Amino acid sequence: MHQHPQPPAPPRPHEAEDSQYPQPQRPGRSRRRIWIAAVVALALLLGAGGFAAWKLDWFSGNGDAVTFGKQSPSPAGSEKQTPAAPAASASPTPTGDPDVQMPSGPKSDFKQTTKLDDGTIIAKTRLAGAKSGFEGDVWVWAPKEYNDPKYAKSAFPVLIALPGGNGYPNNYWADRSLGLQKAITEGVQAGTSLPFIVIMPVLNPDNKYYYDGADIPGQPKMGTWIAEDVPDFTRANFRTYKSRDGWAFMGSSSGAFVGMKTLLQYPDRFKAVIASGGEIVPDSPLWKGHQAEMDANNPEVLAKKLIDSKGPEVYINFQIGTKESGKERMTKFVQTYGKGPVKTTIRDIQNGEHNGWHYVRGMKEGSLEWISKVLKGPKPEAG
Repeated sequence: MHQHPQPPAPPRPHEAEDSQYPQPQRPGRSRRRIWIAAVVALALLLGAGGFAAWKLDWFSGNGDAVTFGKQSPSPAGSEKQTPAAPAASASPTPTGDPDVQMPSGPKSDFKQTTKLDDGTIIAKTRLAGAKSGFEGDVWVWAPKEYNDPKYAKSAFPVLIALPGGNGYPNNYWADRSLGLQKAITEGVQAGTSLPFIVIMPVLNPDNKYYYDGADIPGQPKMGTWIAEDVPDFTRANFRTYKSRDGWAFMGSSSGAFVGMKTLLQYPDRFKAVIASGGEIVPDSPLWKGHQAEMDANNPEVLAKKLIDSKGPEVYINFQIGTKESGKERMTKFVQTYGKGPVKTTIRDIQNGEHNGWHYVRGMKEGSLEWISKVLKGPKPEAG
């Protein structure tokens, strides 16, 4: 069993290291106050009014309503290229790709939580899962290309980013300091990454236990939340691909386990995962007395089943820091199950430890390019 302690209760003792990750709300608020005070003081001392305004722009608008897919004002006569997104059945797809699905609605109410240097926004909403019955927070980010008029009728690939640690009440991938969104932006500019929509839901229903991203009998249906409600929410609000070619996971530690497990459970819906940190098998204490259900959520069992059924192909990119434990578990999985339709690779992150900053570095060093090669990117309109 792995070691994963999750305060205040006993779940996975190995995730103690995840507590060092930034949490985007309570600590974030204090950090923002410190940054703002420091920047204002510097501006007063140096007379750098423009510099202060630029830094303070990081936080301006937090709490304001956000709309994704609504273009900024365009030159006269160009409005025809950027209409409000209709429901999927309301109009044909100008790109000619039948795989494109326009937002189906209903649209969620998003509030800005962070503005990035390129002007893109991380926003949060509250989602009541229609299928799971669970209600929780979801953070979202769309790349600049999403608002570009030439992509107004194109779908975008989706990366569902899952945290380790408690995974509640926050998702630390929504914290700008980890640099996930910036890494994607820089990858797009360098031609090594697709412009992903990033969806960041809470992983657990509370901070008492770890739920393995599964429908454990008698517990909140977190498996249905991740595999069905979160994708349904994404399709309601964003231009996405109907096929699995536009859907993937990334995650660290326990979030990596859930991403890999969900991929192997539903290979008809998802195609790839970047799994960082060495988690392979379910180990929630809440599985006690439910061995059959636990086996149905075990990636080793699921991989064997997929191999025996000869597909469809799935792609698993493991990441592991050279200064953390867990590589032996990854290596064993690859040696045993990395065959047939289960395509696997392991990326070593030199001097990497068990934290999100180093996992993002691994993504920049190659994992983003790897996953971009197996997924489908947006297509601009001609002309």
